[in-house]
Order: sequence, then structure tokens, then C-alpha cells
Amino acid sequence: MGVYNVHERLIGAKQSEVGALIDTLSGGEDDRLWPGHLWEEMEFDRPLGVGAVGGHGPVRYTVVAYVPGTWVRFAFTGPRGFHGFHEYTALAVDAERTVLRHTLAMSVSGVSRLTWPLAFRSGHDAVLEDSLDRAELACTGTIARPARWSPYVRFLRSLERLLSRPAQAQAQAGRV
Repeated sequence: MGVYNVHERLIGAKQSEVGALIDTLSGGEDDRLWPGHLWEEMEFDRPLGVGAVGGHGPVRYTVVAYVPGTWVRFAFTGPRGFHGFHEYTALAVDAERTVLRHTLAMSVSGVSRLTWPLAFRSGHDAVLEDSLDRAELACTGTIARPARWSPYVRFLRSLERLLSRPAQAQAQAGRV
């Protein structure tokens, strides 16, 4: 099964300002693009650059291409059955407007033929819209049309919290 998924936002800011947000991807305090406060944090084994290995939650990837201030591409290494890449690109429209685009292009195989449409796709769409909200806010100080989670995403997030509580309690008690 092939997956091609694009999220983009026209931002009233120079390409250099929007592109600089890509360079902050790290999951750390200085990350102004990834919505780690709402979702699992992005993490890497080293600063953003070709060869950096990381991901967020069960989604794992390696940086395979990087043009600072413009573009970064990540090749999937997990979960099993994800074959392809995702990337952020800052594309100048004119001197004062830029499109920030996230593209995911992959094929899925095995159990991922079920997990992508049932669990990952809706969450992916929501996290990307939250990311674009962060970018717009960082560059303009406002969000014209804030993203809203669908009822299905809210359901999945509630289910995730319910399932993670027992594991968190065990970890805190030192049993895991």
C-alpha cells in the first residue's frame, strides 16, 4: 500500500525565518517546530545533520539529507513495515511569504498495512498540523486557524493514556 501525505501552511514570513525553524528540530528546549509538549518528543543521537538517528515514539528514522534553513529528509527505520521518508521543506513564495511543507512518502507492508490507517495516520495528521501551528506562531505571533484534533484522535489519545498508566505506575514503583 502506498502512502503520500502532504501538510503545508502559507506563513507570512521570509523563507530564512521559516527555514530556521527546521534547523531547531531536536526535541529539546530550543525546538520551535516539533510539538513535543503535546506529543512524544523528537530525539536524536546528535545534532540535526546527515547520519543523525532518532525519532519520536515508535517512529524511528535517520537523517539522510539536510540543507540548513531549507530542507531535511528522514528515512524510516521503524516501525517495521514503514518504507520511505518524511521531510520538512521551506519554500519561498515571495519576499514575505513562505510555504512550510511536510511530505510523507512511503509504502507499508505486513502489520503496518493495518496500523497505519487505524492508529498512525490520524495521529500523524494531527501532530503535523500542531507543528505547522507552532511554526506560524513562532514566525507571526498568531495562528489564523488553529488545528483541531478530530474525535478519533482524541479517542486514540485517551486510549493511549489509559494503556500507559499501568506501565508508568510500575516504572515508578521500580518493578519494570
